[in-house]
Amino acid sequence: MTGPQRIGVVGCGQMGAGIAEVCARAGLDVLVADADSSGVERGRERIRASLSRAVAADRLDAASADLATARLGFTTDLTDFADRDLVVEAVAEHADLKTDIFARLDKIVERSDALLATNTSSIPVMRLAMATSRPEQVIGIHFFNPVPVLRLVELVPSMLTSRQTRERAERFAVESLGKQAITAGDRAGFVVNALLIPYLLSAIRMMESGFADAADIDTGMQLGCAHPMGPLRLADLVGLDTVQAAAEAMYEEFRETQYSPPPLLRRMVEGGLLGRKTGQGFYTY
Repeated sequence: MTGPQRIGVVGCGQMGAGIAEVCARAGLDVLVADADSSGVERGRERIRASLSRAVAADRLDAASADLATARLGFTTDLTDFADRDLVVEAVAEHADLKTDIFARLDKIVERSDALLATNTSSIPVMRLAMATSRPEQVIGIHFFNPVPVLRLVELVPSMLTSRQTRERAERFAVESLGKQAITAGDRAGFVVNALLIPYLLSAIRMMESGFADAADIDTGMQLGCAHPMGPLRLADLVGLDTVQAAAEAMYEEFRETQYSPPPLLRRMVEGGLLGRKTGQGFYTY
């Protein structure tokens, strides 16, 4: 059975642009939506810059980059997704926003067998599925940043996701995109973030307490534990707003202190110090 060929991506930020790029590079017809024309242009530039970096690093040839660009379309109108086989939601990590998008997609996407997927890193898939009339066709397909480089995808079925939806989502991730897929239970944080977020929060608390500075914490984990990147630089890469949102979602579900965002993280997010994407977080970029 052929996997989805017409892909919709809702959101053209860091994750949405990455998902759109890998789908286009895989030969799929990709339509990307963002809230306004400025968001679309920023997303288009993100993808162009990423493809250029791949060509410069000899990970992609120029002809393939041109073909991928030609497969990408952009819109500010979700109703353009009516003909999509698979739509991946990749907007900011806010439950109300995501729920509203799923309710709208349910009314827009016309194909009776279309998959509706979320790239959420922490919000339970069941909550989003119940905003639709077809919860059996809703699944989490959680990519990792940067999407064109990192091979892992978490597949997160809810209790209502059908076996056919699971199988089609796995074929899409593995056969179409060449990713390595793991299956996670539908609980906040899934596999990776349930382990990663407490680690990042612990590093932030260590810095906040004055026990060690950011550079020493990161160097300690890189050289002492052979991590490719220290936790505070990784938090900057992920985005401190995303780290906070994931922590809050897990704390809401489990009520365990290890998931509670520390005050330093909250103040930085309030001040717009979000990491690499704003040029300032625990480090200056």
